Amino acid sequence: MQKLGLLTLTLIMGLVAISTATANIAEPSQPNSAIKEATITKMYEQDVINQGMDDPVVLQQYGSQELQAAMKLERDYFDREQMSCHIGYDVLWDSQDPNYEQDKQFSVTEQGLVKVSLAQGSDVYYELSCDNSNCQVTDVILDDQGNSLKDYLMEACG
Repeated sequence: MQKLGLLTLTLIMGLVAISTATANIAEPSQPNSAIKEATITKMYEQDVINQGMDDPVVLQQYGSQELQAAMKLERDYFDREQMSCHIGYDVLWDSQDPNYEQDKQFSVTEQGLVKVSLAQGSDVYYELSCDNSNCQVTDVILDDQGNSLKDYLMEACG
C-alpha cells in the first residue's frame, strides 16, 4: 500500500512539474509581447499594401515622437543641403529595392525587441514603447552591433 502512495505522489509531482513547464512556455516572456508583435505586423501589412509609398512613410506613422523628430532631421537636412543623410536603404526591408511580397516571420526577443525575419535572409529589430493598448516604434536596430536608426539620423543629419 505504501508503494502505491509513493508512486501516486511521484506521479502527481511529475505532472505538476510538466504543467508548470508548459505554462512557462506558453506565457510571453516579455510584457506586451502580443501587442508589440501585432503592431509591427500591421505596419508591414500597410507597407506591403502601399508598396512603400506612404506619405509620411509607414515607419514615421508608427514612430514615437523621438523617432519622428530624428526622421524630421533627415527631411530638413535634405531640404537644406539637397542631398540625403539617410541610411541608404529601406530599413523595414533591409534593402534598396524591397521585395514587398517576400515571406516574413515575426517574433519577440528576450530583450523585448520585435524581430522580423525576412525571406531574403536578414533580420530587422524594432524597439517599441507600449501603453495598455497601443505601441509605438521608438527605434530600429540596424545591425548585430546594436546600432540605432534614431542615433544614426541624429548624428548624420543633425
